[in-house]
Amino acid sequence: MTNKITIDQLTEQARQGGGEKRIEAQHAKGKKTARERVNLLLDPGTFVETDLFVLPRNANAQLNGSGAHFTDGVVTGWGKIDGRQVYVYAQDFTVLGGSLGEAHGMKIARLMDLAHQSGAPVIGLYDSGGARIQEGVESLAACGEIFTRNVLSSGIIPQLALIMGPCAGAAVYSPALMDFVFMEEQNAYMFLTGPEVVKAVTREEVDFNTLGGASLHAGESGVAQFLAANETEMIAQAKGLLSYLPSNNLTPPPYSPPTDDPRRPTPDLARIVPVEENQPYDVVNVIAEIADDGVFLEVHREFAKNIVVGFARMDGHPVGIVANQPLVLAGVLDIDASDKAARFIRFCDSFHIPLVTLVDTPGFLPGTAQEAGGVIRHGAKMIFAYAEATIPKVSLILRKAFGGAYIVMSSKHLRGDINFAWEHANIAVMGPEGAVNILNRRELAEANDPDQVRAQKVQEYRDTFANPFIAASRGYLNDVFAPVETRLKIIQALESLQDKRQPSPAKKHGNIPL
Repeated sequence: MTNKITIDQLTEQARQGGGEKRIEAQHAKGKKTARERVNLLLDPGTFVETDLFVLPRNANAQLNGSGAHFTDGVVTGWGKIDGRQVYVYAQDFTVLGGSLGEAHGMKIARLMDLAHQSGAPVIGLYDSGGARIQEGVESLAACGEIFTRNVLSSGIIPQLALIMGPCAGAAVYSPALMDFVFMEEQNAYMFLTGPEVVKAVTREEVDFNTLGGASLHAGESGVAQFLAANETEMIAQAKGLLSYLPSNNLTPPPYSPPTDDPRRPTPDLARIVPVEENQPYDVVNVIAEIADDGVFLEVHREFAKNIVVGFARMDGHPVGIVANQPLVLAGVLDIDASDKAARFIRFCDSFHIPLVTLVDTPGFLPGTAQEAGGVIRHGAKMIFAYAEATIPKVSLILRKAFGGAYIVMSSKHLRGDINFAWEHANIAVMGPEGAVNILNRRELAEANDPDQVRAQKVQEYRDTFANPFIAASRGYLNDVFAPVETRLKIIQALESLQDKRQPSPAKKHGNIPL
């Protein structure tokens, strides 16, 4: 009986993970341990751990203090962030490299079941070598159990993935199925097959960062929505994001008593946005002018920069913002921009977050690469997302909305609720200059002074076809106003739609053009 280990000793052993040497190795890489990360994420003293004594399926089950791999490489439990309940799992690289075995995977799956049933967000902290090779198909089965819960919880509870180290193989699909992916710049990477496998199969030599680093996934692949310089910054980003999100699809987004006057005029917008259609400007400055206290949380900042999406508050209520970005590619829509916007729109619709759309686009990007890449199919995703959404939808045309892009950007024809335009906005099948070049080709060719004729015809086209009062006269716009009234008009529209209910046709689900 003298060598019997106490429960306190067992608990302490379990909480030590892989032991001091492996914890030191983790710190030497500039990485925190799983428990340090959980403590940084949650309100102090609120973490309640579950399944602390779980062992790998093939481990010796005698709890005799002999160094068994308690937790099986993942810390799971629940706690609070800013007083709100969340469920958390954090892979522990000091235990079996954080590899995902059967018991490890089922711990995560059971935690996700609790989150789903309790209606609280789930946050995964990833630092793992991937599926555990020595457990074979059992580790793959555990991955599949997690994927299924990702899908079943989608649109019911927010799901956040924080990538703080390696995330490889089949395990990468769980973050990809979640709502938002964060990646740390130095140590995080995601890929299906590592550099050694790539070299063996394709003879291509590539390093970890080039193959699946944070910059690649935040800027090129679009897998990651947030990029962080370090783990502390990443956790702060995640907390900031959660402050805009409801705990589940049956509760409203969190309201914060506003400190910014809802009737505040916005005269600087007339300065920020040039009247000339071909002059660039940063639409983020427009968002800052209309948002409460100028605060805007941009999502997917590094990807498809010709469109901007993110969260703000207007009169204390969270809203989703979708805005063309004239600073990049003149604000045209293309394949990546369509994917980025459609995903964001559908998230907001899932969690009752109203959408404000700011429109300033010349249309879709032309060219063989876009057509071959399926811009028609990708653009249709935005149409589907806007038309499907039943949340309050308010849009404002700032300068121009031409061609199919006018329809796509939350127009009245896609069930937009309230549609506005500034007084100098242009709405048409195409820009006045391009239209005149086609419609008046012969007249321009025969004119003694084609520049003068073109200028005259362009003005006639604006007066006859492109000005916003024509759309307003057809009921396609609810109001036309000066930039100074923008914040007030949008807040009034959102307030009127606060209790909006719009039933959808009875069906299992639609078939979005993926």
